[in-house]
Amino acid sequence: MDTSNISALLFPESGTAIASAGLLLLRLTMAVAFIRHGWPKVRYLKTWAKAMNTPVILCGLSAYSMWLGGIALIPGIFTGAASLGILFSMAYAVVLEISKGFPFIAPDPFQIPKGDYAGPMGVGDPPSWEKALLYVVMAAVLISCGGGALSIDSSILKPLLLNLGA
Repeated sequence: MDTSNISALLFPESGTAIASAGLLLLRLTMAVAFIRHGWPKVRYLKTWAKAMNTPVILCGLSAYSMWLGGIALIPGIFTGAASLGILFSMAYAVVLEISKGFPFIAPDPFQIPKGDYAGPMGVGDPPSWEKALLYVVMAAVLISCGGGALSIDSSILKPLLLNLGA
């Protein structure tokens, strides 16, 4: 069996050392963000599903893809699959935010007159779909470039898969 095509799809080459360092930084940043975004959703799944007016099973898939995906991104294990789950969750967030009429980029909070905006959690940034779209793009980069040389994917899983085909 020729595993080189499967290996190239699952674990893309990341190129230079600087590219691998950049991918490590991207992975770790996304990991922290999605562990933090996912855990409260996992912990309060039914409350979140009710607030989203979405079936619990769909919210569960999203919450666990964020939380477990974030955990997987730390060592860079199955980076593409972890990023794909995050991408779908964030793409859905983009669709929801666009459907609510939110702008792509909200005005900076310092430009909003005092008392004009208070969100569900009090005063803060006005809603927009900018952040969710950036997460979609970040996940797409990890899917297309892989976890980099500084990942379990590259150092262990890819060689293991290639040795299976040898």
